[in-house]
Amino acid sequence: MEYQSKLKDEQVDMLFESILCLEDQEECYRFFEDLCTINEIKSLAQRLEVAIMLRKKHTYQEIAEKTGASTATISRVNRSLLYGSDGYNRILDKLEKKMSGNV
Repeated sequence: MEYQSKLKDEQVDMLFESILCLEDQEECYRFFEDLCTINEIKSLAQRLEVAIMLRKKHTYQEIAEKTGASTATISRVNRSLLYGSDGYNRILDKLEKKMSGNV
């Protein structure tokens, strides 16, 4: 069964196809620095770090202290982990595999 996104349209399709064309971390830096503001990139990175820490069962207070994320952001990420489209869990599973050398 194919996933049906709420945000799917031609522009978003093109964005995601562009991201899938990136070949390495340097290309990611170059593309995202042109595409996003520094704050937008930092916010995305912060949310990913929050998701990682939530999966490791850190408390909201620990996460807020380490990442600087607000409790509202932490709560939103937690809701996505538990009830979202499974995007965080899929990518975190892949990251764990990659970091452990099982890719």
